[in-house]
Amino acid sequence: MIQVMKNIMTDELEISPLSTISTWFKVGGGASRFCAPKDQSQLLRCLEIDPALRVLGDGANLLVDDDGVDELVVGLTEGEFKAFRVDNERVFAGAGVKLPRLINHTVNNGLAGLEVLAGIPATIGGAIVMNAGGAYGQIADVVDVVHAVDRSGNVHRIPREKIDFGYRHSGLNHLIITGVELKLTSADEISLTARRNEIMDAKKRSQPLSANCAGCCFKNPTLVTDVPDIGQAGTRVSAGMLIDRAGLKGLRHHSAFVSDVHGNFLIADTGGRARDVIELIKQVTSRVYDRFGVALNTEVVVWSRA
Repeated sequence: MIQVMKNIMTDELEISPLSTISTWFKVGGGASRFCAPKDQSQLLRCLEIDPALRVLGDGANLLVDDDGVDELVVGLTEGEFKAFRVDNERVFAGAGVKLPRLINHTVNNGLAGLEVLAGIPATIGGAIVMNAGGAYGQIADVVDVVHAVDRSGNVHRIPREKIDFGYRHSGLNHLIITGVELKLTSADEISLTARRNEIMDAKKRSQPLSANCAGCCFKNPTLVTDVPDIGQAGTRVSAGMLIDRAGLKGLRHHSAFVSDVHGNFLIADTGGRARDVIELIKQVTSRVYDRFGVALNTEVVVWSRA
């Protein structure tokens, strides 16, 4: 369980317990220690306190076990981490800037490149680490430079050509993203607005966006062998389609269930338990493998005590 501790002030850092870590599942535990540094120097101080600290973004791709976590949890939601500026076609954004906010700002100012990510809830830092994207595009397409620190406190400036971007992959998981430089292109504001709205409307029709869930739970797998009526080896297929064809829509484990609208959305009842979601993930993974011989890997990150 979460240990109760008094707030600690150290070098202008306030470290306090967090009874519940806010995620889009709206279930789960908290952190014994939480801090929201305002700049890079304070973040480096946090790393001195706990080199194994965990970084909390928007909580849109996160599930925290009911017992919470031991490590210091850092939220990059204050000061320079939530600021951004636009210089012609370049955008400089802190890791804590919320992606939907930045999408709307760039669209309204006639800058193209981020509108294809409409409907994806994330902070910029989280979006970079997982290379957020979907059927319409990915954030890697507009990244120019990533700024980060490592667990030893070293500061890094990483150009796009040095980043191993791939499907839901950046190769930057070992780093803590502090900011990013994006390279966008000038475009007609009306057309960009229409495109953003078109993408949002499509997602509203096909996804349970208002539910207690983290969006797509599983990555779309690449088939390693031919699967009859599914696809040939080397083909990337929809995880939601596999879950649907395995007859798992509506599958429930206590307070967690598979959406009837989209099979790749696992939903938690209000007041439910994170462990029910974790068990449901295991059941869906097992049944899809038994049915098709395809291994599903999660997009959702699960935090738990060691």
